[in-house]
Amino acid sequence: MKTLKLRIKDRHAPVLNQLATEVNFVWNYVNDLCFTHLKRTGKFFSTYDVAQYTAGASKELKLHSQTIQAVTEELITRRKQFKKAKLNWRVSNKQSARRSLGWIPFKKSAVRYGDGFVQYGKQTFKLWDSYGLAHYSVKTGCFVEDARGRWYVCLVVDNAPKLESTGTEAIGIDLGLKDLATLSNGKKLKADRYYRHYEQKLGIAQRARNKKRVKALHAKIKNTRQNQLHQFSTELVKAYAAIVIGDVSSKALAKTKMAKSVLDVGWGSFKTMLRYKCENAGVGFEEVNERYTTQACSCCGAISSNSPKGRAGLRIREWSCPECGALHDRDVNAAKNILALGHERLAAGILVL
Repeated sequence: MKTLKLRIKDRHAPVLNQLATEVNFVWNYVNDLCFTHLKRTGKFFSTYDVAQYTAGASKELKLHSQTIQAVTEELITRRKQFKKAKLNWRVSNKQSARRSLGWIPFKKSAVRYGDGFVQYGKQTFKLWDSYGLAHYSVKTGCFVEDARGRWYVCLVVDNAPKLESTGTEAIGIDLGLKDLATLSNGKKLKADRYYRHYEQKLGIAQRARNKKRVKALHAKIKNTRQNQLHQFSTELVKAYAAIVIGDVSSKALAKTKMAKSVLDVGWGSFKTMLRYKCENAGVGFEEVNERYTTQACSCCGAISSNSPKGRAGLRIREWSCPECGALHDRDVNAAKNILALGHERLAAGILVL
């Protein structure tokens, strides 16, 4: 399965906004219906129970019956997931600070599609088709709105071409801030300081209360980051047969003074991309506990007083092992230890890992 995201042309925004308002109406109605039933009987409604109350609603609304069913299924699923009796209200008023971004789910039977267009009900939406939709088999999807009011269609397809990997060796990856990823073979992927590049312009726009400009800059930062992470992850998947990566936590480091840099570099997104692209290409992927991988010598396994320890040791970029005399680059050494953990072939003396 793969999700294709294509941008719909702006002239269709008014129609999509109206449809999104009706989706919010259905969501709020079902949300309130389930909560009222729970208070009266102490029991939760199922998707089947709700269907009896929404039957025929598509005749009064411009929504397809499959969309109403998909909205109901999503609400019931999220209510169970978050263990809540009632979920948040979806706000349609675009002037409200709490408004919900547009969302219109649908199933395969609700749409027709071809190169350059998607037809939902009686409405045909033109889009920028960079994939050639006619060659794909759509399973399900949804229309979504971003913070700038631009609309996209996300289509889940089951016949997307797979990535092809020509690699024959495994690689270990140590994630960092200066270098996004350091490989166990010594290669480094330099991280672009996405947010930092636009920080000054963003501050000017925020002080001027230019909301449109602020949203545009945030979108540019996000797109630049996503583009580079996609390029890096695809390059790695195509080049190697197995990838082992450390389990560094963005959430934990986001509570430190390094929070801005940690969140800017996008470790979580990078690992997610690697995971699903490895599955698509048949490449092995493993995430291992990277505890002590920076301190232990990748040659003999000794942890000495020369090795960098904790955040205070971040300034130590190179160090030598007093036991075997090996000279290490901090990040390359960590990547080699991560690779050893992935192979479950720990060198003698690194059992503390």
